[in-house]
Amino acid sequence: MAASENVRRAEIVVIGAGPGGYAAAFLAADKGKKVALVEDSSALGGVCLNRGCIPSKALLHLAKLINETREAREMGLSFADPKIDVATIRKWKGQVVDQLAGGVAGLCKSRGVQLVRGKAVFESSARLRIDGGDQGAVEFDHAIVATGSRPAVPPAFNIQDPRVMNSTGALQLDEIPGRLLVVGGGYIGLEMGTVYAALGSKVTVVELLDGILMGADRDLVRPLQKRLEGKFEAILLKTKVVSLETKKKGIDVGLEGPDGQKTLTFDRVLVSVGRKPNTEGLGLEKTGVKVNAKGFIEVDRKQRTADPRIWAIGDVAGEPMLAHKASREGRVAVEALLGEPAEFDNIAIPAVVFTDPEVAWCGLTENEASAQGRKVEVARFPWGASGRALTLGRTEGLTKVIYDPGTERVLGVGIVGVGAGELIAEGTLAVEMAAVAGDLGGTIHAHPTLSETLMESAELLHGTATHLFRKKKG
Repeated sequence: MAASENVRRAEIVVIGAGPGGYAAAFLAADKGKKVALVEDSSALGGVCLNRGCIPSKALLHLAKLINETREAREMGLSFADPKIDVATIRKWKGQVVDQLAGGVAGLCKSRGVQLVRGKAVFESSARLRIDGGDQGAVEFDHAIVATGSRPAVPPAFNIQDPRVMNSTGALQLDEIPGRLLVVGGGYIGLEMGTVYAALGSKVTVVELLDGILMGADRDLVRPLQKRLEGKFEAILLKTKVVSLETKKKGIDVGLEGPDGQKTLTFDRVLVSVGRKPNTEGLGLEKTGVKVNAKGFIEVDRKQRTADPRIWAIGDVAGEPMLAHKASREGRVAVEALLGEPAEFDNIAIPAVVFTDPEVAWCGLTENEASAQGRKVEVARFPWGASGRALTLGRTEGLTKVIYDPGTERVLGVGIVGVGAGELIAEGTLAVEMAAVAGDLGGTIHAHPTLSETLMESAELLHGTATHLFRKKKG
């Protein structure tokens, strides 16, 4: 070791300052530990805050405003067509991100967390090398790996043309393309397609499978797909991209689907076919950590790796790749390594697609129940019977609760409609606390609200929902 090398000492070092990493670092500091947080990007908050969740939701808010002004005409309220100032939108989005990232940095300082800038590489199970930034080393008792993930771009799409983007590039909002192709019918592709369609692009979605959002039950997806079909140029299912060719006029895309092959030209192409964990280049081979064939670090329910000094959380520790899962895992890892009785035992991880309408679900889905051969009972409450949905002019929604037929325990909840991402919290709590139909149905919900649809879904199980008649069984 060179005499001039800067060597820091920490009881716990966290690698990656995303939602999981900073949650872990802050909790460890709150519990009195000397903590170092290593981040190799210029801003704290990880992909979620800087290049994912936050900027995309900011843009989705604008998209919703634009759509609402257009749809208000049916209610007798007319607005002029919106004037899109892309530069100002980018500035506003950046301000949102900068404020939140600055808040994370401030919390680091107030908690006494030592922030180390640079790329962390394991030299052993007790020492990190820091390349770039605050160059030097960090020696530690325990390390928590929270390095996140990045967009997966198949080699065939790497044609070295900036008009072929991943989700990060799409969020930069360099321009509003006349025609945009979204490759992938998952939540990222549909969210970004929603943004660009509202801003004026003609959006086409290509999905290799026979449906969009294949992780969600079909009855939740149908209202969304119907609405998107009216907003998008096309949704092409069972279709794959067979070629990409750069032309001056745009990107020529060869497609192969049920109707054969064809070539369409787009101004830009967004490739949104998944993400891959950031486990390469960390020096994990110098430790006892095991990485599986998909690139995920293997962990147990306490987030421990095969190396007793090293823990892993968030996207690098397996799916689902969700910020709120990472945050929970960060807390579990800290509590467990401090010897507290903690493990990731949550049975309901909410998933939210922030399209318009939103789609959200938690716990057991009908698709999963069918695959497991498990008998369930499902109560569905259509939003056409909701007074609040009618006042909003958005009756396409649906709330459903999945029950155990013997005990009436809530096993899962699914919602499609405006604000579904907020409403799913009650469903997640119901699943997590093993609530039964009577708990939901017997809880007074404010009227008129969309939350009442959960209460009435519970009442439907016994055929007693106030605003929807269903014959009782037997």
